[in-house]
Amino acid sequence: MSKIYYTLTDEAPFLATHSFLPILKAFTKHAEIEVEVPDISLSGRILANFPEYLTGDQKVPDALAALGELAKTPEANIIKLPNISASVPQLEEAIAELQSQGYALPKYPAEPRTDEEKAINKKYARVLGSAVNPVLREGNSDRRAPMAVKNYAKSHPHRMGDWSADSKTCVAHMESGDFYGSESSTTVASEGKYRIVFHGTNGSEEVLKDFAPLKAGEVIDSSVMNVTALKSFVDEAIEEAKEKDVLISAHLKATMMKISDPIIFGAIVETYFKDVFEKYADTFEELDIDPNFGLATLFEKIAGHAKEAEIKADIAKTIENGPRIAMVNSDKGITNFHVSSDVIIDASMAALVRGGGKMWNKDGNEEDAVCIIPDRTYARFYDAIITDMKQNGAIDPTTFGSVPNVGLMAQKAEEYGSHDKTFQIVGEGNVKVEDENGNVLLEQRVNTGDIFRMCQTKDDPIRDWVKLAVTRARLSNTPAIFWLDKDRAHDSQIIAKVEEYLQDHDLSGLDIRIMDVPDAMLETLRRAREGKDTIAVSGNVLRDYLTDMFPILELGTSAKMLSIVPLMNGGGLFETGAGGSAPKHIQQFVDVGYLRWDSLGEFLALQASFEHLAQTQDNKKAQILADALDEANSKFLETNKSPARKLGYIDNRGSHFYLAMYWAEALADQNADAELAEKFAPVSKALQEHETVINEELIGAQGKPQDIGGYYRPDSEKTFAAMRPSATLNAIVDGI
Repeated sequence: MSKIYYTLTDEAPFLATHSFLPILKAFTKHAEIEVEVPDISLSGRILANFPEYLTGDQKVPDALAALGELAKTPEANIIKLPNISASVPQLEEAIAELQSQGYALPKYPAEPRTDEEKAINKKYARVLGSAVNPVLREGNSDRRAPMAVKNYAKSHPHRMGDWSADSKTCVAHMESGDFYGSESSTTVASEGKYRIVFHGTNGSEEVLKDFAPLKAGEVIDSSVMNVTALKSFVDEAIEEAKEKDVLISAHLKATMMKISDPIIFGAIVETYFKDVFEKYADTFEELDIDPNFGLATLFEKIAGHAKEAEIKADIAKTIENGPRIAMVNSDKGITNFHVSSDVIIDASMAALVRGGGKMWNKDGNEEDAVCIIPDRTYARFYDAIITDMKQNGAIDPTTFGSVPNVGLMAQKAEEYGSHDKTFQIVGEGNVKVEDENGNVLLEQRVNTGDIFRMCQTKDDPIRDWVKLAVTRARLSNTPAIFWLDKDRAHDSQIIAKVEEYLQDHDLSGLDIRIMDVPDAMLETLRRAREGKDTIAVSGNVLRDYLTDMFPILELGTSAKMLSIVPLMNGGGLFETGAGGSAPKHIQQFVDVGYLRWDSLGEFLALQASFEHLAQTQDNKKAQILADALDEANSKFLETNKSPARKLGYIDNRGSHFYLAMYWAEALADQNADAELAEKFAPVSKALQEHETVINEELIGAQGKPQDIGGYYRPDSEKTFAAMRPSATLNAIVDGI
């Protein structure tokens, strides 16, 4: 019996799973495939980390840890849906909801003082930010637009904003004092251990991270963000936006770089509202207000305080005196400075480029903006594409080439700004990365408040990444560009390895190049505007940014990408596209019973998953399911059965019905397996005959509030009831 592990995650994908899972299980059980549903949701991960606080029937297994071990085996076949990369406010909301549901969890101690609080904080840190992906990604990324999706996008182009040569939109970044400028890097010669130690100028010594293993050949690097230089830079960006009379916005990745970027976000907020933070310093200390949590938490903490109205008036006055802040949600008055987890650079900057360089102001109108991206490591990536758009105008989706990505991410490669090697320094001195013999591998000069970060990138993943890039270039006969900056310390180490490992492969007839990031962007855009495809071969963070930017330009969304992770030990991880877990979608569903989430990413991932089962486990029926699903996906796109995004028309549940109908039709029509054809012929007939009734039942369920029993941990029975409102469809599916 073959197995697929279909992950249960959060928000809109969680709801969609409750509609689609019965269909998936019904179709796969006749192909000797079992579907397991491990819970890796935020709430599930919280509960798994605190069994000692729960009753026997409340305890849940640590599904993420189990999947992490499975990912190292040849049998792994994992469908990974988008999950919440939790910010601290989201974590606190989830804990509060779970407590209200009877789970006696401890409060999250943001600033732990006792040993008990420190232990609790450390456990909660395991579920903060991008906690899931590094555990599951035991392979490198192969992400591309499926041909059917690309062709549909060319035939049905999405709207692009107009770019003008005199656009005032720009990227503001630091020229010194950032991670890029301070980075040092080295390749480890032999296996050993390292630790990170702060040596104060006053003679003090603190072990920030105790001994951890090093492998021979891995690349390690360290860098520092000087917070004083950061705030000075933000002051300059504020003045630039005022002078240009445009919006100002921050663009970071606080969900991935979960220690460093909230601090940077806080420095931006505190600098913009400098007068407010200085005037109310005592009040803010009394209320324990941390700028890292943004305006949303500030407003919550001053609510009911004697100075609430006065503080709000001064905040409004600061904004009025400019520059104006870009909005996340103009209707609700949520600014770009409200919550760090709302400021997701890959989504926000891709939307800006697609929209002609515009962001939303408080009145819901579009304006140019000064985009604050402090660190030059990736700021120049966005600067290059904005420069190109100003010179050449918006792209044309009907003729634009495709930019698939091969991304280095296996074994936590390039996990920058994450919790275990990133620290905010509390004094002046030096931070040293030392081996077990006391030798200094890396060293950084630091001041109070600076952010130190270290990174590891192991050798085997780099070899595998180069191999995957060559393989993809050969299979698709497409040029490949390694996006590596020779003037950056880390990248220079990686370039040496890439040049060495490329020699292990037959490169005859292939066009494979290494280019600095800005140059790679401009060359890739030049080719794409000519209708030519180019494989972008990039490191982990750029992988994340590229696989939002180009899909959003090409397809209008990053959620329709085919995302395959060939695991290094022979298994497969199939991600259902980018696009986050769509919190706005679940809010709309609860309010009016309409779910906009598009499950096409799940359909595409499943097709690749079935093919992998067929190839690795000789499951011939799995290949038949894959071929039939390919037909169904094409018809699904041709007939435009994605959610209509308007109440009274098909939503996510309706799209699942049509996928099931087209899939059954394709299975009934195929000749490769008489048993499957015979099994699904009556299913296909029943679904087609009852199409009108099923649609009426599904659409008739819309327009009224839905009770699903929770946001972070909904009640499964209530969710199934809400997501399966068609008795006719349920009877057909359950009868397969």
